Amino acid sequence: MTPASVSTPRQKAAALLYFLGFIACIPVANWMIGQVGTVCVPPHGPCLVPVWPWGPKDMPLMAPSGVAMIGLALVLRDMVQRRLGRTVALVAIVAGALLSGAVAPPSLVYASAAAFLLSELADFAVYTPLESRGLVLAVFASSVVGLVADSVLFLWLAFGSLDYLAGQIVGKLWMVLLALPFIHWIRRREIARASA
Repeated sequence: MTPASVSTPRQKAAALLYFLGFIACIPVANWMIGQVGTVCVPPHGPCLVPVWPWGPKDMPLMAPSGVAMIGLALVLRDMVQRRLGRTVALVAIVAGALLSGAVAPPSLVYASAAAFLLSELADFAVYTPLESRGLVLAVFASSVVGLVADSVLFLWLAFGSLDYLAGQIVGKLWMVLLALPFIHWIRRREIARASA
């Protein structure tokens, strides 16, 4: 499928914002994991945030704080592909993985870059064939696959444990679900513009 039209200045600006937003999610997520949270696990563990009020032992379900940005990155990657095409999306994925490795804390470089690269490629593999069936479906399905892949790979490579897996998945899923009304709105505008 060819990218959606980016012929007007407004569409070009939106496409650029999706691309820059996608790239910005990476350093922000890496910064958050070591700096933002209600609790930070010593000595090299992540800073955690609650993502669901109920978890094990009547405590909130916790996740490393960067989950919000990674969930958003998965959605923005889909929008980059929709507006700028598959080639630009693949270039953005590779650039994002390199940036992820460059800005990650030293103990997380490999885990951050590998999890980002593989999860975004999984997102790409699911989104591409589904895009023609519906934008919201494609974004949701590809993001779910990408967030599960990212969660498993990052936790295993970074910490050798899947202790925070449920929290990672729930935290990223919140961002995807919050983005879906916006994605639906974009699709409705595209349909209205095409029929005008």
